[in-house]
Amino acid sequence: MRVSVDSERCVGAALCTMTAPGVFEQDDEGVSGVIPGSEDGAGDPKVHEAVRVCPVQAISVAVE
Repeated sequence: MRVSVDSERCVGAALCTMTAPGVFEQDDEGVSGVIPGSEDGAGDPKVHEAVRVCPVQAISVAVE
């Protein structure tokens, strides 16, 4: 699995960081991203829920 966030699309709703805080983080401007080293989803089963709740579909998960 490869998790990524489209920073151009992100609106900073923070639902991803609330859903899977071990995988997602927000920068000082509120834009979400994947915590370095967690691009594989870090074994967190809530990554897919974070994808589902993102209001602008900025998160993508690719199966490798």
